[in-house]
Amino acid sequence: MAASENARSLALVAARAAADKKAEELLLLDVSDRLIITDCFVIASASNERQVGAIVEAIEEKMRAAGTKPVRREGTREGRWVLLDFVDVIVHVQHSEERAFYELERLWKDCPVIEFDHDGAPDDSAEQHSEEGSQA
Repeated sequence: MAASENARSLALVAARAAADKKAEELLLLDVSDRLIITDCFVIASASNERQVGAIVEAIEEKMRAAGTKPVRREGTREGRWVLLDFVDVIVHVQHSEERAFYELERLWKDCPVIEFDHDGAPDDSAEQHSEEGSQA
């Protein structure tokens, strides 16, 4: 069973917000077949604690505008690894050192990647738009 459209949409909102704050190594995963507690992970990294905080703030702001807020936040004090739980989507914003050490993407390597471009649309929808434009 794949992640719900709502979960995928919210994951893209979070990813766009992170990208806007220059998050590095953005990765969106569909973990719905492996976990019953959530559908998607968004993983992002930053080179320092201040940037981790800025990314987290931007994600919370954009997710609130999309109609949701985190039910749980962890790690905001330290600013090294912040977890935001939006129920259908869990966002991990990690300092680059934590990202390299814990290697979440290795742990979840069997999960499908949700394609993301920095404009926020899944890659296949960008192709669809270009096909529609060529038909006009």
